[in-house]
Amino acid sequence: MIQVNNLKKTFIKDGNRIEVLRGLDLRIDDGDSLAILGVSGAGKTTFVHILGTLDRPTSGEVLFDGVNVFRWQEKKLAAFRNRMIGFVFQFHNLLPEFNSLENAMMPALISGMPRRNALAKAETILHDVGLGDRLTHKPAELSGGEQQRVAVARALVMEPEILLADEPTGNLDTETGRKIEDILLELNRQKGITLIVVTHNQSLAGRMSRSIGLRDGEIYSA
Repeated sequence: MIQVNNLKKTFIKDGNRIEVLRGLDLRIDDGDSLAILGVSGAGKTTFVHILGTLDRPTSGEVLFDGVNVFRWQEKKLAAFRNRMIGFVFQFHNLLPEFNSLENAMMPALISGMPRRNALAKAETILHDVGLGDRLTHKPAELSGGEQQRVAVARALVMEPEILLADEPTGNLDTETGRKIEDILLELNRQKGITLIVVTHNQSLAGRMSRSIGLRDGEIYSA
């Protein structure tokens, strides 16, 4: 369970104070599926980066099962992130010199998992997302939808409890985007992964169990 209490994030740019998040309060239960909506600049990506511990709040709390992980040193926080949280971004960020299998197994290798075990886990997940015949293909040899499925597999290789997706279908055509949506929602339903998606797609938001909006750094009912 994730509990957000009075979360604020402020940046200083050219001597000016920019309040991106203005005291957010939110509870996300285990196994929830949540869409975060809002126009560009509303603070959605900043919020998700904090939920994913990629960035730290200026003030306020983010509690994971009652623990404020931002009190930890960076090394411990990074280990928590690697083990507990998977990320899927609009731009898949695959490493071009590595094939699908190597890209998908990367988080497991970073965690110190033996290569043989990481390889087996990555291969299983790639089969699960329909890429069993693309294991040795490099990103340039894959379609946009296939590249995004590799990114999903990479996010899942550590069997995270939380999956964060920032505009995961934003660069895909409607049909391919729908397939990626189906994969994410099936993971939520079948594996109980907590799914948090930033999207402009009202259709996708409507398929989630609930949605919120961000406007000027504050939550409103979407």
